[in-house]
Amino acid sequence: MKFGKHFKQQKVPEWTNAYMDYNGLKRILAEILQYKQSRQPSTHLRAAIQHKLTSHRHFSGLNLQSTNLSSKGDIEDQVIDVNASPEAGSRNFYYKTEFLRESEEGGEIEAKFFKKLDEELNNVNTFYKDKSEEMKHEAFLLNKQMDALIALRIKVENPHFDGSDAKKSGTTGVATTNPLKSSSRDTTSGVEDMNVEHGVEMSNNFQLEKSSYEQSGREHMELTSELERTDCNQEESTHGSEVIEVQDKDHGNAHQEKDNLTDYNEDPLKILERVKINSTLKSPLATIKGVFKDSKEEELSFKKEELKKVEERLRVALIEFYQKLLLLKHYSYMNLAAFSKIMKKYEKISSRRASRSYMKTVDNSCLGNSDEVNGLLERVEDTFIKYFANSNRREGMNSLRPKAKRVKHSVTFFSGFFCGCSIALLIAVVLRIQARKLMDKAEGASYMVNIFPLYSLFAFIVLHILIHSANIYFWRQYRVNYPFIFGFKQGTELGHRDVFLLGTGLAVLALSSFLANLHLDLGSKASNYKTITELVPLGLVTVVLVIIFSPFNIIYRSSRFFFVQCLFRCICAPLYKVRLADFFLADHLTSQVQAIRSIELYICYYGLGEYSRRQNKCHSHGAYNAFYFVVAVAPFWLRLLQCIRRLCEEKDAVHGYNGLKYFLTIIAVLTRTAYELKKGTTWMVLALISSSVAVIVNTYWDIAIDWGLLRRKSKNAFLRDKLVISHKSVYFAAMILNVILRLAWMQLVIEFNLHSLHKMAVTTTISCLEIIRRGIWSFFRLENEHLNNVGKYRAFKSVPLPFTYYDTDADKDD
Repeated sequence: MKFGKHFKQQKVPEWTNAYMDYNGLKRILAEILQYKQSRQPSTHLRAAIQHKLTSHRHFSGLNLQSTNLSSKGDIEDQVIDVNASPEAGSRNFYYKTEFLRESEEGGEIEAKFFKKLDEELNNVNTFYKDKSEEMKHEAFLLNKQMDALIALRIKVENPHFDGSDAKKSGTTGVATTNPLKSSSRDTTSGVEDMNVEHGVEMSNNFQLEKSSYEQSGREHMELTSELERTDCNQEESTHGSEVIEVQDKDHGNAHQEKDNLTDYNEDPLKILERVKINSTLKSPLATIKGVFKDSKEEELSFKKEELKKVEERLRVALIEFYQKLLLLKHYSYMNLAAFSKIMKKYEKISSRRASRSYMKTVDNSCLGNSDEVNGLLERVEDTFIKYFANSNRREGMNSLRPKAKRVKHSVTFFSGFFCGCSIALLIAVVLRIQARKLMDKAEGASYMVNIFPLYSLFAFIVLHILIHSANIYFWRQYRVNYPFIFGFKQGTELGHRDVFLLGTGLAVLALSSFLANLHLDLGSKASNYKTITELVPLGLVTVVLVIIFSPFNIIYRSSRFFFVQCLFRCICAPLYKVRLADFFLADHLTSQVQAIRSIELYICYYGLGEYSRRQNKCHSHGAYNAFYFVVAVAPFWLRLLQCIRRLCEEKDAVHGYNGLKYFLTIIAVLTRTAYELKKGTTWMVLALISSSVAVIVNTYWDIAIDWGLLRRKSKNAFLRDKLVISHKSVYFAAMILNVILRLAWMQLVIEFNLHSLHKMAVTTTISCLEIIRRGIWSFFRLENEHLNNVGKYRAFKSVPLPFTYYDTDADKDD
């Protein structure tokens, strides 16, 4: 694989704009090559020039003794001159290369190349430096979180432990030692060494005895010290000569923190006086309590349940921090490789030796100094393995570096096998119906009206799954980072083959049941199997529900649980904080109203005994009609509650307008359902007006807000500045198709006189079109979300830390 393609594939999707413009530099090199080829002399003239060059020892005052370059000096020093000057008001260095052969023919193109190269180096270097500063600050915060966790462990495991005991014994033991903290060994840095004791493991009853402390050794593992010991902006490596003083941006200067840390070493429990639990309102009960509280912080209760929750949250924070460091290290490696490759190409095309000189500058820049990141990675690994994996390195590394999911050959095989079986079964069902001429008989048509809605539920679900599989395929093709957007745990996300396998497998199951139903019901001995045929649809639903809620590690358990969790959070809206996966699923439920009504039909058909009479007279029951309204409105109502929750939390008016959109849709659905049940001109007019308003508002919101298109001042007319798909016609086709499919939603209200299609077939067709429209919406909605993340370089999810620090003196004054 060529490096350019490999470089593109290895980019962090959200940091694409921060990488070196490798293709842009290649285009300039192509200009240089084209110029040299156009100026290339003929064979005889080239031979004459070569003879002239070899007959003279010097040309233009430059030594051209190529055979003795290594002994006479390197000619590349006379090609470029790279200067590094500090930027005003910043600790970064600005690199500028002077091309010394610009006066020669074609020299201006090569000067243009080095100017572009300097721009890329400065941009990449600045981005890397900024991210390193973020890592430094986050490391400082994690240090403080570990201090509080260790103190909380002591207090929970041994409630009668007094911190003064450790002070009297002169040691604190491992329980009071922050494994991510120790001072730098550099005596010239001005940072005092702190004696951190290690070696005493916590016993089951956590008894801290003086004799155990005396056997402890010293441990040095400070998370921020590695960042402090290396200044990536220096031209030469000066380890130990200068230390960057880490400042707490939220709680005062570094000197005050050192004093506090010294006090905590003497009395580790003192830190608990300055911390509270940061409540994230993750449960419905916590949300209800939060409504009546002014603050989101809670006092420590010193219970084991509290300690367990804190450890889990800090564990997740450390894993996420480790992943950030890995991406930053990979970012540095790929850009260094790109600079090296492009300089080798330059040397090959221009026949000038400038690579070593420029790469020396790159290696001495901030981008080339990745020792600090490597040091942090090692310290996080050691800490996580020891304190969150019971010193089991394999278990700890599996959590920190989960293996990438590999596509199994069996998945590909069974996907194709089930797809072929589904097509064969579908043909068999159609031939069976045609052979019996069911649609030509009154009894047969009545039978289909009763039995088809029970199986149409699976048709809607299978169609939705297959479209989602296609979306995943195109998201990967266009490098839309859907696992990060949805919040999947690394290594558990499903690929398009996995989702396609689920869809085709469910299709085989449903079509097999439907074909068996037809065969048993229409056979010569149908009366002998009457009880069995009545329960076939119910048995199919039972099998699907058992698989979804099965606790066993079969059929993508993590993905099944993730789906069930999101569904439960949608149902409990607005008691849970709304994530993208939650409102994304709720939006999809709004396109599955007919499928949800099929579930209601199952309850009526089997709960009220309609199946025994082979009749579907559920609409004759008042309770069924009441729930017919509720089921139609429920998905839009849940989405409205989610918008209200987000409006209260984020204080963004756009969520209020979004909620108003769903409120208008609810009115339209209610009037349409009333017209469907009661008929009448008045209801029809109200349904048409409300549906028209809802269609206009929803269509505009889909295109302008959810997809981010129709931008007036965009460089792409009527689209947006950044597009994932290069063909603009795709976006215009999607907008037109979205409008058409939205208008098809009004078909049920207008009720055209279509003699060739049954009303049930029309309803099913329109429901399928709505599912297709939702699939198209999903692709462009996630594309827009991805581009928003790219614009903000948002490649990590925000992990709330368990502890909140506060100033006790300030609180006393208050």
